[in-house]
Amino acid sequence: MDITEEHEESLGIEVILPQDGKTAPCCPHGPTLLFEKVSKGGETGRRFYACSACRDRKDCNFFQWADEKVSEVRLSAREAENRSKRPPFSQKEYCNRFRKFASLPLHEKKFCQDCQILLLPGELADHSAHRAAAVTAAQLRRPSAVLRPLANKKSNAQYLFTDRSSHFLLDTLAALGYMKVLCVGTPRLQELIKLRNLEPKHKPMKSLLLDIDFRYAQFYSQDEFCHYNMFNHHFFGGAASSAVLEAFLQESDGEKVVMVADPPFGGLVKPLANSFSVISQTWRKQQSSDSSNVEMPMMWIFPYFFEPRILECLPSFVMLDYQVDYDNHPLYKHGKTGRKQSPVRLFTNISARDVILPKEEGYRFCSKCERYVWSLNKHCSKCNLCPSKDGREWKHCSTCEKCVKPSWKHCQSCGRCALPDHPCGDGKEGCFNCGSLQHKRKACPLKDTHRISSRLPKAKSGGLKGSRRPLSKPKAKRKSGAARRAKKLAAQSV
Repeated sequence: MDITEEHEESLGIEVILPQDGKTAPCCPHGPTLLFEKVSKGGETGRRFYACSACRDRKDCNFFQWADEKVSEVRLSAREAENRSKRPPFSQKEYCNRFRKFASLPLHEKKFCQDCQILLLPGELADHSAHRAAAVTAAQLRRPSAVLRPLANKKSNAQYLFTDRSSHFLLDTLAALGYMKVLCVGTPRLQELIKLRNLEPKHKPMKSLLLDIDFRYAQFYSQDEFCHYNMFNHHFFGGAASSAVLEAFLQESDGEKVVMVADPPFGGLVKPLANSFSVISQTWRKQQSSDSSNVEMPMMWIFPYFFEPRILECLPSFVMLDYQVDYDNHPLYKHGKTGRKQSPVRLFTNISARDVILPKEEGYRFCSKCERYVWSLNKHCSKCNLCPSKDGREWKHCSTCEKCVKPSWKHCQSCGRCALPDHPCGDGKEGCFNCGSLQHKRKACPLKDTHRISSRLPKAKSGGLKGSRRPLSKPKAKRKSGAARRAKKLAAQSV
């Protein structure tokens, strides 16, 4: 089951955030998330637990009904599977191995490309049939160039910043006075910070990388890396890793902290926002001054079309026009094989006017909006803002009373602007609860009433009751997740 795609296509799969006193069962990726299916009539289905990090059950097949009693035999088998998926070494053991590896002469420094591990001399025989490569000191400082990027876009896809985007982020943070950078899923930024510290002209910055890819533990000390799942705020190293984060978030000697997060684009916004809020709360507790109403400075890197969801969860955030590029993404990069303009943006609670976007790349300052915008993002006097989200110049629709994409036209049948060849009526789905076309289910004033009535006893019928499956199989053959996502992206970019 592809939970995110079900949610995106409005089939009503929702995440229920953790509640106090309730412990979720664990899969190899830590505590699972609680999900609930909501029908078009507003009725809620049976709740179930599924993996927090993997969107496809082929990658992690954990499934458990929320009200299901699990046998001791099944619990033991589950724990055995979780243990089998753990990294081969602890963080402390990885650090000891790295110290030994760093002291080896150059000709003895080998990396197994098949096992993705740095090899010590006594281990060479066990990997004799594998592909081994020499590792230089420069490569040890750039682990992302040594490790093979994880490519499963539904669970742990690793798309690495281009040098252009990495340098922009670092230069911007340094100009704003941040001397501690919490890198959540941003290994390239961590590397650049460490390389920058080697230059005497720069004041040293501190960084801590939180990433679900345990392979990075081979290259960093325990104070520089924590094995972490950002979808459930889970530290695989337990209390020791949590203590590392707490110590890092302390702003002693005037060292300001900022968080930069680059989650997989297929991830659910709601649990990510919850994890980032927990980090902000932890930061707030570490401050000596009264900062009860202050948020930790954060930057969240995500595609622009997730803006409504991000702002719904984190209202203090704004979306900047800066376009983030990736070296190894087939679309989100400049060049012949990518898009002319990347759809990936910066969402932040830092003042937009303080984040200076590079003029040489085509950005300018809008004095009316008090922020930097892309050159084609023209200010609309009627909307009183620079409206473009995708990098093109938008046009104002007097009927809709807002600016829309240049390829859209107003449809009298639908009462809205859309692509000229759109299927009329698709935009009128409206609210699942009351049927109104004026709002969605989340904003329905009758939502709570429908949720209560949906739990009243019903006549016996088919459906989820007694089923061992999270969702029934669709009767009609559906397009693959990749095809649906590509179609959606194409529609948003036309």
